[in-house]
Amino acid sequence: MRAKAQDGAGRVRPVTIGFRVTREQNAEIDELVAITGMTKQDYIVSRLMDRSIVVTPNARVQQALARRMDRIYAELRRVERAGDIPADLRASIDTIAEAFAALGHEPADSDSEDERAVIVEMERS
Repeated sequence: MRAKAQDGAGRVRPVTIGFRVTREQNAEIDELVAITGMTKQDYIVSRLMDRSIVVTPNARVQQALARRMDRIYAELRRVERAGDIPADLRASIDTIAEAFAALGHEPADSDSEDERAVIVEMERS
């Protein structure tokens, strides 16, 4: 007889649900999971059941947020006009802003306008 699977809270979960995603979708899901501090299973079930996602602040979550912010900042610097920001990047920005707000952090002021002025000046030279 096969043992029934239990989660960390001792609940029996005998049903397995599987689905396929692209590598890009998996990477995005992994990033979203990392910035919440939840397990992948708990994150996916919460999203599917339309339950709120609660960010558990800890060092691992803050590191994941910092890595995500670095990538987004690099992408924003690459984009010239706000109208050129892809929808998935806008969604990432919103998700991270919510996570930072839950941690009690305010986003730092960006100096991207200063950097843009420098780039424009360099193009004129």
